[in-house]
Order: sequence, then C-alpha cells, then structure tokens
Amino acid sequence: MITQEAQERVRGWFAGRLPEEWRGGVPGATGAAAPEGSAEGSGPEVTVDREEITVVLTIGDVDLPDGTSDAARAEARAGRAKAFREDTRGRRIEIAREAEHRFDRKVSWAVRVGDRTELFTHVAAPAMTRLRQPERLVLDTLVDAGVARSRADALAWCVKLVGQHEGDWLGELREAMAHVADVRSKGPAA
Repeated sequence: MITQEAQERVRGWFAGRLPEEWRGGVPGATGAAAPEGSAEGSGPEVTVDREEITVVLTIGDVDLPDGTSDAARAEARAGRAKAFREDTRGRRIEIAREAEHRFDRKVSWAVRVGDRTELFTHVAAPAMTRLRQPERLVLDTLVDAGVARSRADALAWCVKLVGQHEGDWLGELREAMAHVADVRSKGPAA
C-alpha cells in the first residue's frame, strides 16, 4: 500500500518539475481547464500505484465556431492531443527518466483536451490469479460472446465494470487503507 505521504511527495515533485506552460494549457490555446483534484488549476493530475505513476495534463480546448459538429470537435481535440504529444516528447522523456530514478516506478503520460483524454503510454502489469470453474465460466462467456478477446481481457473488463459501478465504495476503501498505511509508517518499526 502506498502511503498518502508518498503520493503527496510524487504529486509535489511533478508540480514543481513540470514546465509552467504545461500547467494552464498550450500557448495560444483557449479554454484551459484545471485538472480535477488539482490546486487552483496549477498542477497535473497524478495517480500512483505500485508499478506506475500516471501524469494527466490538461491543455487548452480547441477554439471552434459555434455549430461545429461533434465529430469535427472530436477530431480537432485528437489533433491537439497529437500535436502536444509530439511537441513535448523530448521533455516528457527527460522528466520521466528523472522521476523513474527518484521514485522507482515507470511514468505514463496522458493529456486531457475538453472531454477527451488521450493516454500516450501505460504499464500493463500482469496479475496472476487462481480461478475456480464458476469464475472461469464467466470469463469464457465474455470471450465466447465477443465482449473480450481472451480471459485476460475479460478479467480486465470485469475490473473496469466493478470500478465504474462501485467507484464511491472503492474510493472510501482506498482512503481507509491510506490512513492505515500512514499510521503504520509512524509506528515503532518505521
């Protein structure tokens, strides 16, 4: 379990390390929105787990005339995300290497433009599990129905579904576990 203090250290490091122009949007862009959970719109959205740090940067939305179709708006946002990815590649790699050395985790990047989020890189960590026949049958049904390509995809689909429908409960559980981890870190064995 990652302590709240450790998560805050990672978030703080990225808030201080990222270039200023990545915090409020792309130069010349309008409508930059603050990432959820960021302080005064000045920092990235940073998520930390055992293997990975994911940094989501919010950049300025596209400025299109009223009446622009949803399809055109979606493609304009995709183009803005692609341009940001290409224009910042070298600096993102440099920052990621520093963070990977400092925090011993891989760094993944994403960008949010309007209501579109593009994940550039990510870690797909294997999760070993032993399933009994009833659980395997659930996965096989999802594969046979074309919902998933494999048992691994079916299991990932199930995890996403639980995350969507039990988000509040999982959030409370994570908060409680973070509190326990913080208390443990202050204990006599620390």
